[in-house]
Amino acid sequence: MLNIVLVEPEIPHNTGAVARTCACTGARLHLIRPLGFDISDKAVKRCGLDYWHLVDLTVYDNLDAFFEKQGDSHLFLATTKAPRAYSEVDLSGSDVTLMFGKETAGLPLWLREKYRDNCIRIPMKDEARSLNLSNSVAILAYEALRQQGFPGLLGVGEMG
Repeated sequence: MLNIVLVEPEIPHNTGAVARTCACTGARLHLIRPLGFDISDKAVKRCGLDYWHLVDLTVYDNLDAFFEKQGDSHLFLATTKAPRAYSEVDLSGSDVTLMFGKETAGLPLWLREKYRDNCIRIPMKDEARSLNLSNSVAILAYEALRQQGFPGLLGVGEMG
């Protein structure tokens, strides 16, 4: 199972796009508070997120609560500061967790230092600050799923 973790996401549209990626791939979505928006049923319906019921979602009060419940096995932290590219790591395990930081600050330094060997980056030009959060999630999620052989996903489109 692929797990996507957003630490303190701030922008609702990004989280909505990530949730849609999770809905389409069967990945679990984990959100770490504080959230910069409301995800109540009423708010989700108002935003027209008709796929929200397909998202396997868990919300945690903080990172400690996440690690207490989920552990840190097969954890990879996405950061522009990582020394190696995602293409250099094995994401083929059965329970891979990809963690992403908030849009304005990324993941906290203490967390990056603690899991230094598990930090990965998406290659990009030096002068570019970063990719959009939802794009980054999609890139890494599909790389992990590719390495895993796209488990449980439609193998052939209707034209096949």
